[in-house]
Amino acid sequence: MITKEKIAEAYQLIQDEICSGLELTDGSAKFQEELWQRDGGGGGRTRIIQGGSIIEKGGVNFSAVHGKLPETVKKALGVAEDDFFATGVSIVIHPNHPWVPIIHMNIRYFEMTGESDKDLRWFGGGIDLTPHYVIEEDARFFHAKLKQTCDQFQSEFYVKFKKWADDYFYIKHRQETRGVGGIFYDRLTPYSTGLEWEEIFEFSKSVGRTFLPAYTELVQKNRIKSFTEEQKLWQFQRRSRYVEFNLVYDAGTRFGLETNGRIESILMSLPPQANWVYDFTAKEGSEEEKTLKMLKKDINWLS
Repeated sequence: MITKEKIAEAYQLIQDEICSGLELTDGSAKFQEELWQRDGGGGGRTRIIQGGSIIEKGGVNFSAVHGKLPETVKKALGVAEDDFFATGVSIVIHPNHPWVPIIHMNIRYFEMTGESDKDLRWFGGGIDLTPHYVIEEDARFFHAKLKQTCDQFQSEFYVKFKKWADDYFYIKHRQETRGVGGIFYDRLTPYSTGLEWEEIFEFSKSVGRTFLPAYTELVQKNRIKSFTEEQKLWQFQRRSRYVEFNLVYDAGTRFGLETNGRIESILMSLPPQANWVYDFTAKEGSEEEKTLKMLKKDINWLS
């Protein structure tokens, strides 16, 4: 039987693997680790990498926290239970190169107990790609990797979770997706999936271990490309959309803030620089216009 301690231990190992792989990929920068404790219970390992040859700023964070749920979170989750435990790995990488994409990944486990003596538990997570310039070949490669991971566990996972990601990573006030999507899922249980707890746990770990080979491939392919100052400014502008989503819509950010999480760890997802350009209009036929036209839901990247 899987326990919360076993899940947390596995997530820490995945954090270690990814940090080692990203250091090798970057080639110059190293992660700095900060251990922290949460008021109310638990803590984590924040690992930040900055100023690398390709990674301008990135975080690979692990946490395992517990305590009492605030009333606002209980209401949002639609539960009456009080005591919670949550553990996971959260990653955001901001490259310094306009042709290398931003990437995000999160794998997590959550459980609650209360006066009803009824345990509520589930797995959640996702991985998505936010290119500054959408490269269709890269989007197809990325989605093929995710489908391969999903298909090992259930044939309908990819289609279902890809749709979920399209809907979740959507900037409503801009009417555009954050990037080319990926997969997103929440509240996975034996009841919702038909899988055993151990199988769902294996799926969660497999999603975590899809990150490194997929992203490394995209970094190595695109880091050798040259770019202009205009393309660099476009990168800063696209980063601003990432900031808007994370501060306005992201559920993980809201949960961290409302459960008195560590602010530096919660906001590590924000880039070191982002620009907001008033009333920007892309030039007709430009790469920027092409990218904006592909920031739409329900694109079948595998066809």
